[in-house]
Amino acid sequence: MERIYLDYNATAPLRPQARKAMLRALELRGNPSSVHEEGRAARRLIDEARGQVAAALGADPRYVTFTSGGTEAANLVLAPSLRDGAGRVTDLIVSAGEHACALDGHRFAAERVHRAPVDGRGRLDLAALEALLGKIEGRALVALQLANNETGVIQPVAEAAALVHGAGGLLVCDAVQALGRMEVDVAILGADALFVSAHKIGGPKGVGALAFRGGDLHIEEALIRGGGQERGLRSGTENPAAIAGFAASAAVSKPDAGEIARLGALRDGLEAALGGTFADLTVFGAGAPRLVNTSCFALPGLQAETLLIALDLAGIAISSGSACSSGKVKPSHVLEAMGVETGLARCALRVSLGYDTRESDVERFCETFQKTVWNIRERRASRN
Repeated sequence: MERIYLDYNATAPLRPQARKAMLRALELRGNPSSVHEEGRAARRLIDEARGQVAAALGADPRYVTFTSGGTEAANLVLAPSLRDGAGRVTDLIVSAGEHACALDGHRFAAERVHRAPVDGRGRLDLAALEALLGKIEGRALVALQLANNETGVIQPVAEAAALVHGAGGLLVCDAVQALGRMEVDVAILGADALFVSAHKIGGPKGVGALAFRGGDLHIEEALIRGGGQERGLRSGTENPAAIAGFAASAAVSKPDAGEIARLGALRDGLEAALGGTFADLTVFGAGAPRLVNTSCFALPGLQAETLLIALDLAGIAISSGSACSSGKVKPSHVLEAMGVETGLARCALRVSLGYDTRESDVERFCETFQKTVWNIRERRASRN
């Protein structure tokens, strides 16, 4: 039986447009830094791709830097050497529900890092953020996701940016999960910088981008030093094939109203089917605005690892929390920050839909999940 893939938040299947663009780019012989015709052809491809990615982010191509993905971009921008005309940042504020690349990937001293709490729905507590900003004597840099990778909860980035700028600080937005699933515009969001990753939108793995809102924000110390590529922010020969695939996926992944409605109906139908069968189902973040493709839920007493293995054997791929934890199934720090009890958090599963998800896929998942849960509960009841 054909396998069903419902783990788009971990990585989306490569789009045909991206594959085609990558194959064309692989035929180029030149190094993008070379001045001869072959080198100029490779440079042209990268420049054109930069323009396409910039357009998807509402950014100026001059201020878009290609990276190996969201994690590297976060490490680069959440650094003590980030500054603009008003000077260098001194403190970092990270929302408690951020991805590990923001929570653990920075290079600040521990005493200069602050956690901003989220509420029970997983949304940033704006009042708490404002209070934190008021206590910082120096200059704050705030890291905030646009949409959470585990729950799909959408964060109030524009409102947070207004508070941060009012306090003289800067805001960096992790838009990795949001790109291709909702409107992403660095200017509208008010973010000073944001970063994205290609493989979440059907591009290749191993390439992402960091976009600055304006030219006055810069990083004094690059993570990767050498030849000075990418305006000195990331040395090393660029990967034209990956960058071309990223640009091609960015050009076709912007969701229209019809696709948003389609995915929302599939997600809502999935939750209604499971909730109608299991009265003890908990959907995390259900009361908050969420990405239409994401559902994070749990049934008490049913460990996520057990269900993941059973569903995998039945030909269905989903996940538990973030896919960026070396394959480990462990309690989610996101759910912990939301106040979810540890036992229930260990039961959390995530279904994430995408451009190739069909209604029949969701129906088969629901049927298989229901049978799996019934079988487990019946076996447990027979032993008692």
